[in-house]
Amino acid sequence: MVIGRLSDGVLRGVDRVADTLSETFLEQRLRLGVTGLSQAGKTVFITSLVANLLDRARMGRLQGVAGGHIDAVFLQPQPDDTLPRFAYERHLAALTGPDPHWPEGTRHVSQLRLSFRIRPGGVLGGLRGAQIRHLDIIDYPGEWLLDLGLLDKTYAQWAADVLGRMHTRPVAAQALAQIMAADPDGPHDEAQAQALAHGFTAYLEASRAAGLPDLTPGRFLLPGDLAGSPVLCFVPLPPGKGARGSLGREMARRFEAYKAQVIRPFFRDHFARIDRQIVLADVLGAIHSGPEAVDRLGATLTELLAAFRPGRNAWLTRLLRGKRVERILFAATKADHIHHTQHDRLTAVMTALLRQGRDRADFAGARTQALAIAALRSTVEETHQRGAEQLDCVRGTLLATGRQAALYPGELPSDPMALLGPARAGAPHWLDADFDIMRFAPPSLQRAPGDGLPHIRLDAAAEFLIGDLLT
Repeated sequence: MVIGRLSDGVLRGVDRVADTLSETFLEQRLRLGVTGLSQAGKTVFITSLVANLLDRARMGRLQGVAGGHIDAVFLQPQPDDTLPRFAYERHLAALTGPDPHWPEGTRHVSQLRLSFRIRPGGVLGGLRGAQIRHLDIIDYPGEWLLDLGLLDKTYAQWAADVLGRMHTRPVAAQALAQIMAADPDGPHDEAQAQALAHGFTAYLEASRAAGLPDLTPGRFLLPGDLAGSPVLCFVPLPPGKGARGSLGREMARRFEAYKAQVIRPFFRDHFARIDRQIVLADVLGAIHSGPEAVDRLGATLTELLAAFRPGRNAWLTRLLRGKRVERILFAATKADHIHHTQHDRLTAVMTALLRQGRDRADFAGARTQALAIAALRSTVEETHQRGAEQLDCVRGTLLATGRQAALYPGELPSDPMALLGPARAGAPHWLDADFDIMRFAPPSLQRAPGDGLPHIRLDAAAEFLIGDLLT
């Protein structure tokens, strides 16, 4: 019967409203956004975080663990039926199986929910009894996050910025020659537009391989179901007259369509609903790539902080959906690639890169922090003698050869400005030092009962991001 189906629908609607009200007022929920810049290890971070929250023997710096507040943790179906589930089990099997390997990177938005049974602390904690609290982990590509900075730019501004950088980069030579040969005032031709977009995408891919973080538009690298569409078929062109039907006019129109139809829906549907955020960055890789990569990383991180709309989430602004990110952690990953005696220096470099944007975020009421971490520790530390000098090294399995090797990457400077100064001055290379890194394979693990995955400061990162949820 139609009436019966309608009644069932109404009842299901009432049940959903009741569930929502229960979650809103009785069961606390926190949405943690996780993203990373190129090659930062975001999938590994989420996998290790979940594994170490399920088996917490390695999470001593998390107060919910140290204080005995966590009774139980379990994985639930993700609450959003329209989002794919983060493939935790598959990624964990890749890292811990008989042939450990790094899992594939993120190519779309996904979600995972962890639910905790918590015994609150404090004088009244025993009277309140156990409470259920939820952590929703939202995983999305860092390439998409970088696009948020385009919302405040016109096509002319974006084109000028990108072309200015391309003129200084050898990897841009072929794409730049194609673009400069095109006439922005000539008639739009779709075959030409596609050829230009193909060359520009190849430039973005080469820039990513070179360790450069300023890769916009991000969907050119991860197009998903938009592959081949006109909204992903534009390039930066020199200024033209903007006449109707011209190539330049069509490129500008598609740029605005990209903002309206790709960036804004992502911001509205996913990013604007986040409470806490972690941004992972491969700072060591940028240093290895040279001064330009370090300079662009600093500029990118500053733009990201502006996009996060940092501030405090009062209950009224939550109700009105005026969301602002409360806490932002910027994590320099792969800390296991250097000896622990240099970890403070790595954190200092990340802090210096963030300085301008971080001051603005702190003023707006958000809490920000920089930290050096390794979500999965793939090396052990050793000291080797070279003449009269002792070298603090790390040893691991090289990804390229499968052989064990000890590496001394070099010394990070005690003053971060020794790196940031030449980077901001446009130096082509480091004058008095060279910093080397190697790519290590995941370790072969033998875990005791209750152990998560070995890590460096993952528990400290979790305490900053979600510690208040678990006490």
